[in-house]
Amino acid sequence: MSHHASGPDFGFPRGDARLDMTDLYAFPKPGQPDRSVLILNVHPSVAVNPLGPTTKEPFAPGALYEIKIDTDGDAVADITYSVQFAYAEDGKQTATLRRVQGARAAGVCAEGDVIVEGAPVSVDRDALVVKAGDYRAFFGWRSDPFFFDANGLFNNMQFTGDDFFADKDVCSIVLELPNAALGGDEVGLWGRTVDKTEEGWIQADRGARPEQAVFLPGEARELYLKGEPVDDDRFVGAFAHELEHSGGYTSHDAIVVAKTLLPDILSYDPRRPASFPQNGRTLTDDVFDVFCAIYTNGKVTGDKVGSHSDLLDDFPYLGPPHDSR
Repeated sequence: MSHHASGPDFGFPRGDARLDMTDLYAFPKPGQPDRSVLILNVHPSVAVNPLGPTTKEPFAPGALYEIKIDTDGDAVADITYSVQFAYAEDGKQTATLRRVQGARAAGVCAEGDVIVEGAPVSVDRDALVVKAGDYRAFFGWRSDPFFFDANGLFNNMQFTGDDFFADKDVCSIVLELPNAALGGDEVGLWGRTVDKTEEGWIQADRGARPEQAVFLPGEARELYLKGEPVDDDRFVGAFAHELEHSGGYTSHDAIVVAKTLLPDILSYDPRRPASFPQNGRTLTDDVFDVFCAIYTNGKVTGDKVGSHSDLLDDFPYLGPPHDSR
């Protein structure tokens, strides 16, 4: 389900819903193509195993929520936008947004050039938007824009058009920035969450393209979530094996398709219209239909679910949360 509940047995990475990355989006700002919008969604409001609500605290205090940008095609980050959240005071969190460039961007980005400090985290319907120089930022609960018939998937891909996510929420990090701040015209993007522990920093989740974790069982999935895109070639065999099983691909064709899915990076050129999987990803792209056609080798082409009607025309573009926290 996108990267929703990407941990073991449809649980959360490190058992913490706040560290679960759900989706990454990148698209030119509507009406102003010299600017781009990046959205990293985390922390689903509902757990699948067991079914029920997750914690109300939006983000894990001290953890890092990072958008990595590869500017030269080597699958290593050259720029990172990193967000860290403070411990809640009187039930309210604040966010610090940093930008890190150069060799340090490939590592843990707990230090860097501060763009925003002490920004309020939204927990109600009103979106608290922060402007800092050429940047606009939002942090907090929003309506989950992902759309998908999850129950149909578990019912042997018998889809009825029932959108599991229609009334669900996520926690969003939304950045609007000049295209020049991406570091290049053709870039690769991925997101990750990094937990701060007594043993040091531990990557909890990462991803770019939706649905990738579906291809990996057990220990392979854990290795994948803790890994880096530059090392994703090691998962081609596991992806290909799943494609042979799910879509009846030949061994050769399965490997060819698997290599199109790895490394797990979202390609984005802000000079062109965004449309997944060719370029970036918009909030209305039907990514599950794309995944479904690949996964089944064209035998199933969609789940009869369309994009959500609560999206906004302006920043932060995501609809207000369904539940006030």
